[in-house]
Amino acid sequence: MIAFNVNAASIDPKVPYPAAKPGQVRQVIDLPSVPEEENLKVQLMVGKTLKVDCNRQFFGGELKEHTLEGWGYPYYSIEALNGPMATLMACPDQDLTEQFVQLGGNDFLLDYNSRLPIVVYTPSDVEVKYRIWQAGDKVEKATQE
Repeated sequence: MIAFNVNAASIDPKVPYPAAKPGQVRQVIDLPSVPEEENLKVQLMVGKTLKVDCNRQFFGGELKEHTLEGWGYPYYSIEALNGPMATLMACPDQDLTEQFVQLGGNDFLLDYNSRLPIVVYTPSDVEVKYRIWQAGDKVEKATQE
């Protein structure tokens, strides 16, 4: 198990990441250096905190990867979140609860790299959260058939 102490994120001022467009914000994740970074992944979670019922809620939209011209560094953007959309189960007598509702999809696992910040441009009312995934020590072998 690796302990993570993530400090306030900042971008190297020498690296020309674009400024955020009007109505958007630039959100930055600085990852600490840890041993065996190749065994880690970063899951980006893009969404909003909403009051929801018992239905499964999610947003539509596309998180796009871009390359910083002349540097080769990746950065990410989403123009808008569509929705929220939800399943249509009946929720009799259930109070609404606050929940982080995410962009649907599962293409948001990035390689862990403490040498580069993760830069995400979003609409100003959108949150970017993240989770660190770590590979276990146990490795299994496939069965040949």
